[in-house]
Amino acid sequence: MTDESLPFVLVPGLGCSARVFAEQIPMLWRFGPVTVADHKQGDSIETIARQMLSSAPPRFGLIGFSMGGYIAFEMHRQAPQRIAALALVDTSARPETPAQTTVRRQRIAQARAGRFREAMDEQFALLVHKSRATDAGLKRIYDAMLDDTGVQLYIRHQEAIMQRADSRPDLARVRCPTLVLVGDDDKITPPEGAREMAEGIKGARFVVVPECGHFTFIERPDAVSAALAEWAQLIHHA
Repeated sequence: MTDESLPFVLVPGLGCSARVFAEQIPMLWRFGPVTVADHKQGDSIETIARQMLSSAPPRFGLIGFSMGGYIAFEMHRQAPQRIAALALVDTSARPETPAQTTVRRQRIAQARAGRFREAMDEQFALLVHKSRATDAGLKRIYDAMLDDTGVQLYIRHQEAIMQRADSRPDLARVRCPTLVLVGDDDKITPPEGAREMAEGIKGARFVVVPECGHFTFIERPDAVSAALAEWAQLIHHA
């Protein structure tokens, strides 16, 4: 690239809002304009991705967190020429498993029965490193994002995730500079799945954040920002 700045599009995960990226946006902004994509539109990964592409810059760096990674893969399938660089954070290329679907349906049933916050409180300990399970600061951010997104969007996103595509056949088609990052204690999208993505994408950089669960952006913001800064610098000087 030239000295021209590259726009970045950030895609949140399930139950997440722009707050999840709060610590990284100022750093990324030094390299180019930053947009947090609206993942509230659409009933499937395909339609959410299409909607995002319709409002995204002509060419941009794409960062997908968790469910946002599933959407990022779909955006790349639909418009690979527009993705200048890709960061896949705490996500997976694998399709849904029957065991995952069972858990999702249980969560949906709880949410529809008026037990949404109870279900989300139960899930919190699975989302963070075991040492952070009682971290009040992290829990406040988590609760605020649930207030931002709400129960109906949670249900709709869970249903969309269950129908997501298997992105493993697409790994070799990713030709742009790619960062794959995961927490070493990520129980939702474990490190072995992240390693699979990194090994399948030619030249991908693989980063494991120590003592960290699924919520790397808010658990270990400095480590995530450092990895994204290095990725952004490589793109900028390429």
